[in-house]
Order: sequence, then C-alpha cells, then structure tokens
Amino acid sequence: MSKSTDIAELFNQYVMHTYAPTATLTSGSGCKVRDPDGKTYLDFTSGIAVHNVGHCHPKVVKAVQDQVATLGHCSNLFYNVGQALLAQKLSKLSLNGKCFFCNSGAEANEAMIKLARLWGSAKGKYEIITMQNSFHGRTLATIAATGQAKVQKGFDPLPIGFAFAEFNNLDSVKAAVNERTVAVMVEAVQGEGGVMPADEEFMVGVRKLCDDKGLLMLCDEVQCGMGRTGKWFGWQHYPLKPDAFTLAKSLADGIPMGALVASPAVSDVFQPGHHASTFGGNPISCAAALAVLEVIEEEALLKHAEEVGKLFVEGLSVFVDKYKQVLEIRGKGLMIGMVVEGAAKEIVATCQDMGLLCCPAGEHVVRLLPPMNVKDSDLEEALEMIGDALEQHYGEEEES
Repeated sequence: MSKSTDIAELFNQYVMHTYAPTATLTSGSGCKVRDPDGKTYLDFTSGIAVHNVGHCHPKVVKAVQDQVATLGHCSNLFYNVGQALLAQKLSKLSLNGKCFFCNSGAEANEAMIKLARLWGSAKGKYEIITMQNSFHGRTLATIAATGQAKVQKGFDPLPIGFAFAEFNNLDSVKAAVNERTVAVMVEAVQGEGGVMPADEEFMVGVRKLCDDKGLLMLCDEVQCGMGRTGKWFGWQHYPLKPDAFTLAKSLADGIPMGALVASPAVSDVFQPGHHASTFGGNPISCAAALAVLEVIEEEALLKHAEEVGKLFVEGLSVFVDKYKQVLEIRGKGLMIGMVVEGAAKEIVATCQDMGLLCCPAGEHVVRLLPPMNVKDSDLEEALEMIGDALEQHYGEEEES
C-alpha cells in the first residue's frame, strides 16, 4: 500500500466529504508538486488560481517566516502596519479608495453585498443583479447570489435580494432592474461558469446602466484578479472602473485572505459595528500579500502572463483543428478554458495520470491555470500531455 493510499484512507475516515480529492500532495516548488510516493506533477491548477507566483516562491516564504517570528496576530482593535501598507498598495493600483480585509473570497463577496445593501438602505434598495452561471462563494448569501442551481439545491430557504440576468446580454440586465435594485455584480471572466470572458460592449454597457440608474457596479475578482489575466484586475481590460471589487485566492499565495476594495464614493459606508473580521488583515497574510505584489512587479509577471498566455492558446488551438470534439479555446492571459464535447472531467483524469494537474470548469470545460511565472518548457510539456490525453480519448474515433 502506498503512502498516498494511507493518507487517502485516513482523510476519508475523518474529513467531511465536501470534496473528492484525486491525489495527495506533500510539497511543491514553482510549477511542480509531489506526492508522498515520489511522483511529480506539473500543476496547472495553481491551487485553483491561488499560486499565481508559483508554489513556495522564496520571497513569499521569507516574508511569512519573518512575520510569523515577529507578530503572528494583531487584533483589529489596534493598528497593523502590514494592513495599512497593503491597503495603500491595492488602492493605488485600482480605485484610490479604501479596503476591508477578511479570510476568503466568499467573505469578501459577503462584505461587498453588505456594503451595497447598506449604501442603498436609506432608499429601500437592496436587490443585486448577478449573472447566470456566475459563482460567488459557498455561504448562504453567496450561493443565493450565484447563478447556478446546482450549488443552491437543498439549502432553501435562501436569502432574498438577488435577481439574475444573462451574462454578456445587456438587455437582460436592463430588464432585471426595478425599484429595489441597488447594484449589478459581475465577473470579468466567469471562472466556475466555464472560463467565459465578458464582452467589452457588455461591461461598458453595465457601467453606463449603473451610472444612469444610480446603481453600484460590483466586480468579483476572486479568481481572475491579481494578474492572472495579464492585468492586475480583470476589469482593467475594459475602459471603466467599478465602484467596488473583491479579491482572494492568489492575494496572499495560499495564506487565507480576502479583500474588498472600494472607490472613494463608497469607502466610508462601513463604520464601526457594521462589519468585522477577527483574522481579517492578519499580519502574516498581509506580509504574504505584499510579497506577492512585489514579485509580480519585480518579475514583470503581468506582461509575462499576457505573452505566455497567447502562446499557450496558440498551442491549444492546434487541438481544435485536429479533433472535432475540441470546440473552443477561450480566456484571458493565463486563465484558459478548453471546451470539449464530452465530459471535461475525463480529460482532466487522463491528464493527471500523465502527470499534469488541471481541473474542470463546469461539465464541458477543461480549466488551465498555470502560475504566472510558468516557463516555456513547462508549457511545452503540458501541451504534450494534453495532446496525448486528447489522442487517447478522441484519436481512434477521428480515424474511424
């Protein structure tokens, strides 16, 4: 019996089955991770868009080590140097407003929902329009905001206050506006919804609609933020600014952290007693996040993600021409989806057997999220394994 099997048995006996793990990982560096039996994988999940600067980047590791040996926690009853510096950095990169820190993407979106409701409360406005196939988290409020029935099933009654429109269909959003509407919430690239980028006409139209109707435009950047698309934030691909947006996942490179970043117009809506988080903006998380930002800047990873992402898409597009079952390659930067005719999870499983970790995004999309500092040689290796996996599934069928 392997060490991986031993760990899996222990895990299955004592950990709630909210996931269905397929491998045991014990160490990682850059794009590579290893299991306890010595098998090495090329990791193109990046912890599901968490390790944008790769596993165990030396600068991030040192920042965490130094901070945990200095001050591991600081209550938000007191000032925290790292939190102030991180808020300044994020604000200057985006909206020039203020930040609220928490522990996850779901918490960040909860905070943004609360901010919007508080902002609109004096006028009796509370309803937020979100998109079909969106994903905003696993709390009761964020699954109510998520446009996917499968994540809501069994959890009724859900919180009220959400309406749904069709993604990339501005008329659908306009039709959903009523006297209760306070905001429109959108992802610049839908992640769990199938790696689907927003059209520029749609995003610009939503911004104008919000301006005309006195609504807030909110962006969920939990998966597409922090440089993954080749811009600091996904909304920066469009000629607009939202009123607020959220970050998490890659913000602190695996140290749990989320953030709500707001424009000056709504930065002071929250006052003491309106919202809080014990561990939000923890000194260790802030040290990690500041290090991540430095790495992205010093290694010019925004440009790298954009350039290498184009090369990766070109390499993947060969499979669209070769196999009729590979329908489309889409995404931005290094947030890429390969749309297949059959079950994406089958391609994902075969890739894992060959040594490449990727993950599904919905039923028919293979999601590929390599670190932003991925090397050309890693991309070539990944393309070879993807090609072998597709040949195994579709090759004989093509010949016949």
